[in-house]
Amino acid sequence: MNDDRDAYCRDIETYLCRKNDGHLIRIVGPAFEQVCGWAARGIPLKIVYRGIDRCFERYYAKGPRRRPVRVEFCEADVLDVFDEWRRAVGVTAAGDTDADSHPRASLPAHLERVVARLTMLRGGGDRASLDAILDEIVRELDAARAGSKGIRGERREALLERLRELDRTLVDAARSASASTLLERLAAEADEQLAPFRPRMTSDVWARSREACIDRLVREHFQLPTIAFD
Repeated sequence: MNDDRDAYCRDIETYLCRKNDGHLIRIVGPAFEQVCGWAARGIPLKIVYRGIDRCFERYYAKGPRRRPVRVEFCEADVLDVFDEWRRAVGVTAAGDTDADSHPRASLPAHLERVVARLTMLRGGGDRASLDAILDEIVRELDAARAGSKGIRGERREALLERLRELDRTLVDAARSASASTLLERLAAEADEQLAPFRPRMTSDVWARSREACIDRLVREHFQLPTIAFD
């Protein structure tokens, strides 16, 4: 177990070193215990890396970087990304609750961002085969956005349900457009990410979580935004 913790910390240390342009900051003392806490919660390494990436993006957004980023400064972002991941794939971790303290954007703002993201994706690399479905979804969301401000009651619920349907349609289209080798690789990655949680899952929960994790990885591969708004 200690060997696993050490390897986990060293992998994160190596990744952070690359992000810091080769400047190595050892993960020792309180930082080591903090990172071991991530391992104990079952946070996959790639989720940690995405959290570190998010931390660096915010750092660079403030202007030229002045000093190396320490792993301690990345914890909030790592936990945020982990929270997003576990909710998407349907797993829980020790100490987690259902409370969500993060502020959420308004529905019109969400639709505006999604339309902008989808518009940028058209005609890009291996996403070219998705252009037709992207065009259809953009047109529908653009029309929905115009009437989304102040929408209430049954009309709002109907729109939210339609957004979930469009989200499912987009991910299904991306999976259909994926080469079998890509899907096999993403399935293996999903198995690796979910491995710490599998012992406490029933077979049905495991199957659903695995499919949801693959969907999330497909979404990330094609850089697809989440259309659903729940």
